[in-house]
Amino acid sequence: MRDSDPDDARRAIDAVWRIESARLIAGLTRIVRDVGIAEELAQDALVAALEQWPESGVPRNPGAWLMATAKHRAIDLLRRNERFARKLELLGHELEQQLAAPDIEAAEAALDGGIEDDLLRLVFTACHPVLSQDARVALTLRLLGGLTTEEIARAFLVAEPTVAQRIVRAKRTLSQKRVPFEVPHGPELADRLSSVLEVIYLIFNEGYAATAGDDWMRPALCEDALRLGRILAGLMPRQPEVHGLVALMEIQASRSAARTGPSGEPVLLLDQDRSRWDQLLIRRGFAALARANALGGRPGPYALQAAIAACHARALTPEETDWAQIAVLYEALAERAPSSVVELNRAVAVAMAYGPAKGLELVDALTSEPSLKDYHLLPSVRGDLLARLGRTDEARQELERAASLTRNAPERALLLDRAAALDRGRGRGRAGRGPGHG
Repeated sequence: MRDSDPDDARRAIDAVWRIESARLIAGLTRIVRDVGIAEELAQDALVAALEQWPESGVPRNPGAWLMATAKHRAIDLLRRNERFARKLELLGHELEQQLAAPDIEAAEAALDGGIEDDLLRLVFTACHPVLSQDARVALTLRLLGGLTTEEIARAFLVAEPTVAQRIVRAKRTLSQKRVPFEVPHGPELADRLSSVLEVIYLIFNEGYAATAGDDWMRPALCEDALRLGRILAGLMPRQPEVHGLVALMEIQASRSAARTGPSGEPVLLLDQDRSRWDQLLIRRGFAALARANALGGRPGPYALQAAIAACHARALTPEETDWAQIAVLYEALAERAPSSVVELNRAVAVAMAYGPAKGLELVDALTSEPSLKDYHLLPSVRGDLLARLGRTDEARQELERAASLTRNAPERALLLDRAAALDRGRGRGRAGRGPGHG
């Protein structure tokens, strides 16, 4: 393909990079055994593409072209660096043979050979628990999502230099700690996999319910997380919790179009137009949940949350929601993964199933929890339940307090509007936003 227009070539390069960068970095990391160096080599190949493709056109197999170019630079690096002298002796001849081919076919074979294993190794490396949570998220989006530092900073409302420092420090830590480029085995696999799933869901949640800023949602982050989850499910088809996470994200993402009004204002679950829920994503979520259940064993936290989301998805109207079943599922989730947030969501389900007084009793028991001290959804839920019980003044105070705690501007406006509506005599209780309720 030839691109006479440099702008067209640049758009093509951006698209190719977003698709191929993770495969490229994964394959290079296997060669140089350092994720930071691998990314630098991949970036060098990208620069070469930016210089050459506008003139020569986009190659027939752009991913293989990038890999071949990056491998040439890897050989140069190995030759220049005495620290890699032995590695050059072991790898240099093999690489030179691959790259001496008269066409791109050898590089294409090298790119495809074992790339699934390389991608899986890269996932576990980027999400290694030796890194902080913020670093894992940034590095995963950078290496596996193909996002630029600027895009990551904009998505999380963080200064670009801060994100850049997180990524630099993360790569330095992986190198200094000699984190192996491998998939863990045995008992370590479960712990490490939970870190991977946590990172993907953190990315999804920040897109689905932005913690700060002027946007209620950031759909691009949801899409990135979904893509990562689907890739992981393909790489680890025998892990039920991977399918559970994919199911949860698919079903929650199905509500996206209904979660905002005409002016971008938030629309809570019980007020959403369910005809706008994406039925394809719901079916995909149900299928992923079925795969998780078919693999057997005790359901994990993500599979249980997916089952809760499925209860909402099956209800054609809010009144048809099986809140009693949701309360049971939250009780199982509280046993499997105890947390105050899970208990808060269980209280919402109990209130919807058995009345606001029952729910308020559970919520009041959580008011002294240190982890919920500044959690805006605690007073939000409490305000809803108090309103349903006719305790208007207390409800308004709680909703105003919730508004003061949230860092998301649309949510703050929603909470203040609900508080004002109580004075106008038209407010009605709503389930608080949280897992399965937004």
